[in-house]
Amino acid sequence: MGQFEGKTAVITGGSSGIGLATARQLASGGAHVFLTGRRETELAAAVEAVGADRATGVVGDVSDLAALDTLYAAVRERRDGIDVLVANAAVGSFATLEQTTEEHFDQTFAVNTRGLLFTVQKALPLLNEGASIVLIGSTAADRGMEAFGAYAASKAAVRSFARTWSTELKGRGIRVNVVSPAWIETPGGTAAFGDEETARAMKDHVAATVPKGRMGHPDEAAAVVAFLASEQSSYVVGSNLYVDGGTNQV
Repeated sequence: MGQFEGKTAVITGGSSGIGLATARQLASGGAHVFLTGRRETELAAAVEAVGADRATGVVGDVSDLAALDTLYAAVRERRDGIDVLVANAAVGSFATLEQTTEEHFDQTFAVNTRGLLFTVQKALPLLNEGASIVLIGSTAADRGMEAFGAYAASKAAVRSFARTWSTELKGRGIRVNVVSPAWIETPGGTAAFGDEETARAMKDHVAATVPKGRMGHPDEAAAVVAFLASEQSSYVVGSNLYVDGGTNQV
């Protein structure tokens, strides 16, 4: 019997990267996982990778509240509630203060902050007693990285949400925690750097600045998410666990 046997998990942004890696880990532990993603083809491939008997894909964008309603309608049909909610969907692109446009700001906050808030709010009626909510933050929230201001600010809000929601949901035994990765090798991270050649050069530069000496793998972040989703972390509430190879620590 796996530690997530009989559990139901919802993971937004589950088509690739940390979301997909987390889905695999939870499903391997026995959970049935609902995955969301904006692109139907990629989402279908993710469901196949996790296992059609262990995963359900629901196409949608977390910034669209109607799409969230569709997601939770699908979960409700299963009649098991939600034991683990991983709010992972996010977008990020570079723009200095001078370069920031209304469109850039609105898109960043619509997904990373507004979308995350309503992902959790709309899940509340379905969350089982003692459920675990894991929010995916970022080490960028703690740093003054050039041209990443809107993204960093949107992730700083995530850290604040975890503190407030931990207090608000304690009566139901629901734990809320944050995982803050840095420099994880994901398709989304590659896209943020632009073309493949630029991305490779940037990744090589980044790896040289990480105390661990390399970028992280999605499975390494997923392992921490799985820990927070499990009973092994039953006394961990309102925390922010870094998965950064030491970047923000030493």
